[in-house]
Amino acid sequence: MLFEDLSLSKSIQRAVFEEGYIEATPIQEQSIPIVLAGRDLIGCAQTGTGKTAAFAIPIIHQLHRIVGSSNKKKLIRALVVTPTRELAVQIGQNFERYGKYTNLTQLTIFGGVSQIPQVDVLKKGVDVLIATPGRLLDLHKQGYIDLDYLHTLVLDEADQMLDMGFVNDVKKIVKLTPNNRQTLLFSATMPIAIRELAEMFLKDPATVTVSPVSSTAEKVEQRIYFVDKTEKRNLLYHLIRNEKLSDVLVFSRTKHGADNVVKALRKHGVAAEAIHGDKSQTARQRVLDAFKRKEVGVLVATDIAARGIDIDLLPYVVNFDLPNIPETYVHRIGRTGRAGSTGIAISFCSKDEAPYWKDIQKLIQVDVQTITDHPYPWHEGSPEAEAAPPKNSNRSGGAHKSRKSTNSKQNKKRWY
Repeated sequence: MLFEDLSLSKSIQRAVFEEGYIEATPIQEQSIPIVLAGRDLIGCAQTGTGKTAAFAIPIIHQLHRIVGSSNKKKLIRALVVTPTRELAVQIGQNFERYGKYTNLTQLTIFGGVSQIPQVDVLKKGVDVLIATPGRLLDLHKQGYIDLDYLHTLVLDEADQMLDMGFVNDVKKIVKLTPNNRQTLLFSATMPIAIRELAEMFLKDPATVTVSPVSSTAEKVEQRIYFVDKTEKRNLLYHLIRNEKLSDVLVFSRTKHGADNVVKALRKHGVAAEAIHGDKSQTARQRVLDAFKRKEVGVLVATDIAARGIDIDLLPYVVNFDLPNIPETYVHRIGRTGRAGSTGIAISFCSKDEAPYWKDIQKLIQVDVQTITDHPYPWHEGSPEAEAAPPKNSNRSGGAHKSRKSTNSKQNKKRWY
């Protein structure tokens, strides 16, 4: 379906056309009419399928009809909650691009930076707010955010918010919004916990699934190397050198591990950088920009930091450490093989990670090619020093209690 067939306002069509969008992706084609009709929606789509546009474009269309005049008072009418700073920035940029010929204003807020510039914009008023859970609750508690006039709530990357321990924060945020809001929930995977969350917050939602929950991107060639744990760094350098890999995204399970991989590669003269939660927002953005400009050939990231990386035509993804959650594997390799291009996903599996690989295979149901011709295979009796790492501990959200009564919540005004 073409974008011009989706009954969008001319100002949005013009902006979308300038972005080079002619034909809607499956998630966009199915979701946009549902959102425009005012229904709640559950969208299950892998990374790189165009799901940000699937909710941003219809929200801009709806609000543009109401906020057509720049004289209209600015009230938060759409709220997008997303787990990471990078992802929030990316979504904000998309809203800006798609809404550039409208009078809508939007703001992206996240922690790790001063709140003063964010508060200054909030005081002037915005139509669309994109936020990470912690900063949103913090500024609401301080009285800078009023969600009484909210029309649409978007919970983006819901599975990742659960993995990061934001579930209590999300519940608090939902309680701050009017009962008659429209709610859109997007997730790359749909485990039971997400379905339970949807039942709690959504009313008679339509469901759009553009690929099976467990599917891995079709255009991704997957390879597995069974390797001694102590030799993983050597194997990575061996592949980079011998197969001339560049533009490589490497996943490490821990921040410390990511830094160690970078140090090892740099010793061999490979331009590598790490991106993870211990680095400042400015440092992370600088590394990302260098990677996009191809000044850095290898980017080593943790899962949480990688969520915000939006790079087209990424040819290689390397699972240096296998994830202990099988769905995370689907997320990771979804970073390559985008936009119709092909990609290669390489995974390293040491002996202690064998159970993880077994769980991944059960989920993806794909016969992955095993590469045995390499210098660092498993050796019987080799020292596998560390036990399998513990699963990530959940972050417990701080309590931000709303003082509003149930009646006041039910009586909140809607914007139409």
